[in-house]
Amino acid sequence: MAMPTLLDVVRLNGADAAVGLIEEASKATPEVALGAARTIAGLNYRANVRTAVPDVGFRDVNEGTAVSGSTFEQRLFECYLMNPQFEVDRAAADAHEDGAAAYLAAEALGITQGAFQSLGKAFFYGTHATFGKTKAFPGLLDQYDNANMYVDAGGTTDSTASSVWLVRWGLQDTRWLLGEGGRAEVTAPESVRVTDGSDNPYTAWRQELYLRPGLQVGSLFSVCRIKKLTEDSGKGLTDALLDKAMEKFPAGRPPTAIYMTRRSRRQLKNSRTATTPTGAPAAWPDSVDGPEGPVPILSTDSISNIETLAL
Repeated sequence: MAMPTLLDVVRLNGADAAVGLIEEASKATPEVALGAARTIAGLNYRANVRTAVPDVGFRDVNEGTAVSGSTFEQRLFECYLMNPQFEVDRAAADAHEDGAAAYLAAEALGITQGAFQSLGKAFFYGTHATFGKTKAFPGLLDQYDNANMYVDAGGTTDSTASSVWLVRWGLQDTRWLLGEGGRAEVTAPESVRVTDGSDNPYTAWRQELYLRPGLQVGSLFSVCRIKKLTEDSGKGLTDALLDKAMEKFPAGRPPTAIYMTRRSRRQLKNSRTATTPTGAPAAWPDSVDGPEGPVPILSTDSISNIETLAL
């Protein structure tokens, strides 16, 4: 059964003014638009993240067995305040050819697109000072099992690297959180008094977006990263690297999406041999065959092509 997405959550919570903006703004960030989501009543909750399943054996009649159970790690998942806002001189907005409402609608879309770009970067990089958002929620880079759930592509040129993320979305796996019962509010424009750089007053229109997003990685087997992908010879993305990453997931619990830059997608395309009768180049890949079936590939600008090798 399909899990609700962040947009579905906004719809269900009746934030009518936000739905259209979020639907349009999220098109460029597939990790936001298509990822599973849930609401929480407050701002945080604790959950047990499974790190290992028990080794269960057999026994003879009249003979006991050792008590066993799953191994868990308790984590705190939190939602963080995102509150972008803009102010524009009322004289400029009112003078717009199509009126102040059209001007403000364009600004509202722009600020919502910026918010979703920030959400996308935080999804992968969390609070990383260079690529993430320092006051954001912990992202995949903070939460994935960096000791086991990774494949090293072996790139050697620093600050030219990228990552590919294989993600399993779902109730016990990866999903977005939206705090305060799923509140996602775009305020109505209001006329306010502001001042310029010399403390001289003028009247402006003001509008803001308010939401409390967070991210849950519910299992150490929910996410795998292919790192150190560069343009060095033989160090780009290939099917062999993707196969190694696929192997990291338990049987019956494959990734449900693969996120990469367009550069990585092009590297994967170029690594494939064309088999068409005309000898045409291989097509741009839109999925990868996994042990349990095809897994979609989604290009995103939220992943950087200038990661350091140490990241």
